[in-house]
Amino acid sequence: MPTPHGTLEPPPASPTPSPSPPLPAPGAALTRPGHDAGLLVLRLVLGLTLAAHGTQKLFGWFDGKGLDGTAQFFTSVGYPAPRAMALVAGLTETLGGLGLAVGLFTPLAGAAVLGTMINAVGVTWDGGFFAPEGVEYAVVLGAGAACLALAGPGRYAADRLLPVLRDHRLGHGVAAVALGLLTAAAVLLARSWLWGRLGAP
Repeated sequence: MPTPHGTLEPPPASPTPSPSPPLPAPGAALTRPGHDAGLLVLRLVLGLTLAAHGTQKLFGWFDGKGLDGTAQFFTSVGYPAPRAMALVAGLTETLGGLGLAVGLFTPLAGAAVLGTMINAVGVTWDGGFFAPEGVEYAVVLGAGAACLALAGPGRYAADRLLPVLRDHRLGHGVAAVALGLLTAAAVLLARSWLWGRLGAP
């Protein structure tokens, strides 16, 4: 509209858009209280369950077979150095389970449990899927350990006190899961080779 001086009025100013919330830095963890609480519950249940299984193998606690009985089982399913394997399995379940429960070195603890459960699946596959003879239980525990290795322990964990693991990265979890898979495969291949050389016990 012309003004008294013959010029046009400037168009009305558009409203200033509100600033967008800042994006998180690359690699920053997106955490919520419910997410962290859920990871804590999963870690405690899975980790303490595995630790109890490990003490069954090592010390015979909770009606377990102890190291000698566990070594006899490893002999029956064709593992080389059965007593050493029983000790490794017991320590892996105990220490890996406790590591998951408190959230300490979570990717490595998850990898240790995953590798052990893959071996458990490998020697009990003939029993079918469903427990008690099948692989159902070991599959669930192994999958839970892999999930924790990939997702990280959440805020309520000892890893929050460690500079390297304070901010969990997916790469840590992927590397840990790969380590667990490769270790389990190597042990199963050694068992299979011995089984083929000496025949089934």
